[in-house]
Amino acid sequence: MADITPSRQEKSLGLLTSKFVSLLQEAEDGVLDIKSAADQLAVRQKRRIYDITNVLEGIGLIEKKSKNSIVWKGGGPGSNTQEFTDRATMLKGEISELDQHEKMLDQHRQYMDVSFSVDSRRTQAKCQPL
Repeated sequence: MADITPSRQEKSLGLLTSKFVSLLQEAEDGVLDIKSAADQLAVRQKRRIYDITNVLEGIGLIEKKSKNSIVWKGGGPGSNTQEFTDRATMLKGEISELDQHEKMLDQHRQYMDVSFSVDSRRTQAKCQPL
């Protein structure tokens, strides 16, 4: 029979923390239920999850929304907090507006180039002796 007890590495707090943070970053609106996370990670001692949340809260990466609910505040790949999403949406809108403004300015510049070219030819024609 195969031995199915987890290795020391598989039970490490560092590995559990990495998996927990991944769950947080993938959570809808960045909000995660601690009990649900403990079940998903198959943690027998929920105290380990609370140790992780206390440290993450202490360094400002999460904040508690309620007794068993936390929200991700940190950045990084996969970060999907509402604040981050709202900011990204606003910046995309600004970029779109700036692109439109740039196109309008390019068009005005083309009109000015044509206008100067026509005026320059008229001036040259007037200065030429008959």
